[in-house]
Amino acid sequence: MPLRYVLDEHLRGPVFHAILRHNRLGAYPIEAVCVGDPPDLPLGTLDPELLKWAEREQRILVCDDRRTMATHLADHLGAGRHSPGVFILRQHTIIPELVTFLRDAAYSSESAEWENQIRYIP
Repeated sequence: MPLRYVLDEHLRGPVFHAILRHNRLGAYPIEAVCVGDPPDLPLGTLDPELLKWAEREQRILVCDDRRTMATHLADHLGAGRHSPGVFILRQHTIIPELVTFLRDAAYSSESAEWENQIRYIP
């Protein structure tokens, strides 16, 4: 089963639209939702709650929060919780490279490879 993602609300614009364009091509669709789309994940959801939602839904969190997400994940794990993983975009990420990475990771890796870790991508 391919990996599934949740995109932080700051990625709702060009990144999510690039994923939708990719998915319209038909091959190797990327399963992603954005904060603000699922009814139980409204805009403005705080990072600790977002990590809980991602854990419950078994979705890797994709965000650009390089400043505080590591601390939030450490607190989350320290509380005895788990994470499917967190992908943090590197500064100056090029959107087509990001979409390619998400597609490749979804179809050529196992979810266990990313559990309880942060990876800076692409």
